[in-house]
Amino acid sequence: MIRVLLPTHLRKLAQVDGEVRVDLAGRATQRSVLDALEASYPMLRGTIRDQSTFQRRAFIRFFAGEQGLSNESPYTPVPETG
Repeated sequence: MIRVLLPTHLRKLAQVDGEVRVDLAGRATQRSVLDALEASYPMLRGTIRDQSTFQRRAFIRFFAGEQGLSNESPYTPVPETG
């Protein structure tokens, strides 16, 4: 289970309050998290990443605990936090 904190404007678009959770099969990567997020909230497609290149938008940031992961490859496994 991955917890995702969306910026306010994306929470409104997705019609959610607070954080959302996505389930992933296998090891989480930035790409798999975004895939699951778009599958669960189709209204976010095109807002969190470019639909041609699949690169995340610059305002979307990745963190695991206190560690910033935004500059990592989208295929790098996200570290598990305890």
